Amino acid sequence: MIASLPMYDRPETAEANDRLWHLICAALGDLAPDRLTRDIADLTTHWQSPDLVLSQTCGFPYRAILSDRVHLAASPVLNLDCPTGHYYSVIIAHKSRAGAPLTDFNFATAAYNEPMSQSGWAALYAHMSGAGLQLGALMQSGAHRASAQAVADRQADIAAIDALTWQMICKWDDFASDLCVIEKTAPTPALPYICARSVSPILIRDALRQASRALSEEDKDTLGLLGVTVLPTQAYLDIATPPPPAK
Repeated sequence: MIASLPMYDRPETAEANDRLWHLICAALGDLAPDRLTRDIADLTTHWQSPDLVLSQTCGFPYRAILSDRVHLAASPVLNLDCPTGHYYSVIIAHKSRAGAPLTDFNFATAAYNEPMSQSGWAALYAHMSGAGLQLGALMQSGAHRASAQAVADRQADIAAIDALTWQMICKWDDFASDLCVIEKTAPTPALPYICARSVSPILIRDALRQASRALSEEDKDTLGLLGVTVLPTQAYLDIATPPPPAK
């Protein structure tokens, strides 16, 4: 059996994620592997493994690929100023553009992490198009942190960053001082916890609840995790899917 917590795993959060996993293991017993899988080459394949006890995916691949292939176990309650079980993106720019209205970024060069990212691509596209604006040249960075770095280095004008990831960037990355937030996007359901169809989502949900309650306050602060909740599958499926980024 395999498990992972890849979405907010970085060197500064790794130990806290390991402690969270050990608490989950205590609740799951023999079903759980001893350690988390990291350095995953192909997350889409990993998420569809019949041996998947637990992972966390993004809302976009969940609705586009995974919803009928995995169980939705729970949604995280994050330390963000939005409805329970939801999150949002911040649209960032170089600090020299602080205070600029969003309209100044019509046809701006945008960095995005992945084409199938809710927070990095879908939220950005929806926010700009909802304001009657268009994106200009696009550059795929491969990760939220890399998108933020590209804006700090003036390789891109804007990027949309998962709000919890943005908190971590501000806490641990020096280049954050070269960035500013222009606007926030509308909240959408937070990154779902999933398991294979052969695994009971109720069992996983209960283990997540027990573990998140037992997690130390320091680790909760590090991970930005307050607990878990249950959102209906349809809440994820109802989010609009944007066209793929133009090449």
